[in-house]
Amino acid sequence: MPALALLSAAFVVAFEQLVQWKYGPAGIVGLILLTVGVKAKSPAVSSVGAVVLALLMTGPAR
Repeated sequence: MPALALLSAAFVVAFEQLVQWKYGPAGIVGLILLTVGVKAKSPAVSSVGAVVLALLMTGPAR
């Protein structure tokens, strides 16, 4: 079981680094808001996080 926890933690850290590398600090803020909203069962907070991530992923309109 500890190996699974270690693997899970490594995946989460790698995913956070990927988001920060690709989308910068705003991506980390969106990811944190989404995670906190889901864990706290707050639809408003998780929706704000999801919108931030969606806006970052779609990029500027051309």
